[in-house]
Amino acid sequence: MEEGLHRLLYDYLLKTGMSDSLASYLNLGIVLVVALILAWFLDLIIWRVLRYISLRFARKSKTNFDNFLVVNKVPRYVAHIIPLLILFEFIPFAFFHFDYAGQLALKLLQILFVVLTILIVKSLFTSTNDYLKTKPRFRDKPMDSYIQVFMIFAWFIGILTIFAIITDVLIWKFFTALGAGSAVILLIFKDSILGLVASIQVSINDMVRIGDWITFEKFGADGDVIEITLATVKVQNFDKTITTIPTYSLISDSFKNWRGMEVSGGRRIKRALIISQKSIRFLTDEDMESLEKIQLIQPYLINQNQQINSYNTTNKIDKNLAINGRNLTNIGVFRKYVNDYLQKHSAVNKGMTLMVRQLAPTAQGIPLEIYAFSADKRWENYEYIMADIFDHLLAALPYFNLEVFELPTSLNVPTAN
Repeated sequence: MEEGLHRLLYDYLLKTGMSDSLASYLNLGIVLVVALILAWFLDLIIWRVLRYISLRFARKSKTNFDNFLVVNKVPRYVAHIIPLLILFEFIPFAFFHFDYAGQLALKLLQILFVVLTILIVKSLFTSTNDYLKTKPRFRDKPMDSYIQVFMIFAWFIGILTIFAIITDVLIWKFFTALGAGSAVILLIFKDSILGLVASIQVSINDMVRIGDWITFEKFGADGDVIEITLATVKVQNFDKTITTIPTYSLISDSFKNWRGMEVSGGRRIKRALIISQKSIRFLTDEDMESLEKIQLIQPYLINQNQQINSYNTTNKIDKNLAINGRNLTNIGVFRKYVNDYLQKHSAVNKGMTLMVRQLAPTAQGIPLEIYAFSADKRWENYEYIMADIFDHLLAALPYFNLEVFELPTSLNVPTAN
């Protein structure tokens, strides 16, 4: 019966008086055209039906996973399956007298089926990846790396299957041959293997998440992580440029992740005023009277003045020379003023480290460092808060007869007469 179906058109053409060769070629052409038109028509109908069902289901369902399936063309690829099977069935009819060409056509269709399967798997993985990125739990995870690993295995198996189809060799024999060429394979896929190991370690150790602000001086990266894949990590710098970093560099080199600052209660302010050493001196009684007008440190000065006078009087200190006995210095009082000013500042986090410390003298002067944390961690506001603090302190220095070190310029270098 099947043999009769195969010869049906061919026998009819012979009855019309055609030669055997012409009937064979005409049979091939007609059956192929009919098969292709039927496959195209079925593909179009099935696609429209699947699209209609998918859109209806996507609108009614509570989850958005099906939306991603439609966006990533899963129904479109699935619609190709039945037309491809139809073509398989038509091959014996079309290539009735062309066995070798028929075998080639079958192999071509089998290869197309393998590629179609891989595309469906890829679309499913991509849809899963897009869906998981909408979930808070997975939004900052390197899902792209895992998808790429799965796709590497899928393409690897697919390519082996295609080779097996072309050469008519069983797949397991390819794996046997690969054992001998494993060194070459490791060399070819070195970056992928390193990236796979790195992405797993990065994820397990929670070293980097999407959205983290990282600084990687080796690659000139300073910005937010926008993508983590098997081979690379993309960082959008603050000047909007993109820096691409090999994933394995995250575990082989040192970089700075600012996430700890972002999840903490504040952002660190660590900046110093370089005080000119020539302006530092002991305070006189006149200086004390003048500084006691500063309300912020008035109680402190009154209390300190009483204690110092009592100590010097009790111990009969000769105050004709300022160095004798106990004394206050202008830089010490200024340091106290800065500390009290920061304690009162509304934008400084009082629950974190707050101190004003004097660093070792340098050739320029004495650094008076502010070490504190701003309550607002946003970059723009942080810079505004820090500038506001130092604006005030620079303007306050003359009240303590202190000067900031500056390199000599033509404006302050005395000229010869």
